[in-house]
Amino acid sequence: MTARTGTDAAIDLGAPELTRDPFTEYAKLREQGRVLPGKQPMIGEPTWVVTRYDDVKAVLADARFVSDRAAIPGFEHDDTRLRSLKAFGIPEEYLQYMVSLLHIDGPDHVRLRKLVSRAFTVRRISALRPRMEEIVDGLLDRLTDHADDNGVVDLLSQFAHPYSMTVICELVGIDEEDRAAWRRFGTDLGSDDPTRFAGAVRGVIDHVRDLIERRRAEPADDLLTGLIRTHDEDGDRLTDTEMVTMVFTLVMAGYDTTATFIANGTVDLLTHPDQFRLLKREPELMPRAVHELLRRVPPAQLVGTRYATEDVRIGDTVIKRGEAVTPILAAANFDPRQFGKPDTLDITRESGGRRETHVAFSHGTHYCLGAALARQESEVAFAKLFERFPDISLAVDPAELVRTPQPGAWRLAELPVRL
Repeated sequence: MTARTGTDAAIDLGAPELTRDPFTEYAKLREQGRVLPGKQPMIGEPTWVVTRYDDVKAVLADARFVSDRAAIPGFEHDDTRLRSLKAFGIPEEYLQYMVSLLHIDGPDHVRLRKLVSRAFTVRRISALRPRMEEIVDGLLDRLTDHADDNGVVDLLSQFAHPYSMTVICELVGIDEEDRAAWRRFGTDLGSDDPTRFAGAVRGVIDHVRDLIERRRAEPADDLLTGLIRTHDEDGDRLTDTEMVTMVFTLVMAGYDTTATFIANGTVDLLTHPDQFRLLKREPELMPRAVHELLRRVPPAQLVGTRYATEDVRIGDTVIKRGEAVTPILAAANFDPRQFGKPDTLDITRESGGRRETHVAFSHGTHYCLGAALARQESEVAFAKLFERFPDISLAVDPAELVRTPQPGAWRLAELPVRL
């Protein structure tokens, strides 16, 4: 039987080496065993670590593992998520807005997801595609203006981030005059500085609360108006707090992550010239390429911690009731038990449809609600960028690219490219 968590051998998921080279380090862990003792990043509390594809999917699909430990009888006063938020300096009165679909389970999760899905439809996202293309075209028109004397431009700050934030603003219904503030919020939400992060949380929440009142008085063709209007057959509606929470979650989950993925995917393609040439030669492969890049270089390396509601056995290890489990998405996506030659970039690997074998968007009931939006944004960004600048190249050696030291994330600080 594996030793209980909290031992000296526990894997620190916030360790610098996991941030510097997660793929190599997770591969080592994946072969050490199915379940390993670890420590959660930031708060350092014990967790079990699962890295193999089948085990990661099994945990994420198993209703015996929940996202909210405080919902387990006997653990009502042991809210690790709340401690994490307080560590970032979130004021008490704003904490109620931080309980999103990511953090609730059971009937409450089903109810909220059902209501939000009525407004956050594939049809609404598909209808946004022409506008996405216009936004990208405008940014690419101005991209060379931001280049230095050597023709080098930061693709992250001058393209990926403004594109992603503008799409979120268009979708939610953020007025043009407010978008400069939202761009600042977006930058600060991606910061590891607690003061900046907490300030951005307050800014987004205050603004959305005000915007709800405006949209009630002046409805528009946007997601927020859809959330205000939506209700189920029994007349159940989202509360104001739930609407604010959903918009905040969309910004948190959809802004920096999509921008980061566009940057990560660009690097992966530019460092695999044969695959880059294939994609330019056969642009119809783009949906499949996006799936493969999501498998290889997603912005999130791990998923939120799950807690066992009863004793659960995984292999030779029994996860005790109330204990934490952290599934490592990046490790599962490179598991050779599931993927042939997992270290090889192969843009023909996945199908071009909505179903995927990778777990970049998680799995089970907490599968990412914005997956279709993120895929479509990325397809448009890559297609337009490579069509406009077919000779784009990295302006530095790949080993010189700087990544932010954020546990569980794979984020570039900047992406210098030569157009």
